[in-house]
Amino acid sequence: MASRTLTKPKLSKYVLTDPNRLGGEPVFKGTRVPVRSLFVYMRNGRSLEEFLADFEGVGRRHAEAVLHLAEADILGQSRRS
Repeated sequence: MASRTLTKPKLSKYVLTDPNRLGGEPVFKGTRVPVRSLFVYMRNGRSLEEFLADFEGVGRRHAEAVLHLAEADILGQSRRS
């Protein structure tokens, strides 16, 4: 199995925050889908596949990048505590 280097994605590549779009709520870039909706799905026991099926405008790459960034942020904060 080939190894690959995992790099931290840049949030601005996947998420847009614009005061003129949904009152500044962060949305997946290129959509009007709030990032919050992904976390609501996950919190309610729904899968990433269900989320992607329900919000076809959101690409898997975008959703996975957001989850990766959230994980990295949480783990980074716990190491600094």
